[in-house]
Amino acid sequence: MIGLDPDDPEARAFAAHLDRMEKASPSTFTVEGQLAGVRDFAESANRADGARRLAAVVLVTLVLLGTGYVIFEALEVVLST
Repeated sequence: MIGLDPDDPEARAFAAHLDRMEKASPSTFTVEGQLAGVRDFAESANRADGARRLAAVVLVTLVLLGTGYVIFEALEVVLST
């Protein structure tokens, strides 16, 4: 980032973007890789606004509702036997 103003917020945001792009991530087939993917999703959802943020909130809500349903059904099976 030679020649750019280090106090410029846009230059800092671009440098952070380059750091994220160049970061070596763990394999997506490991627990660490899955958690890194969730972290990246959460960070990008926090930076988003408007329709993209709404889509992220709806996606997370649907995942949580599905997880709650599966847990409820599993508890029902366990407690009924």
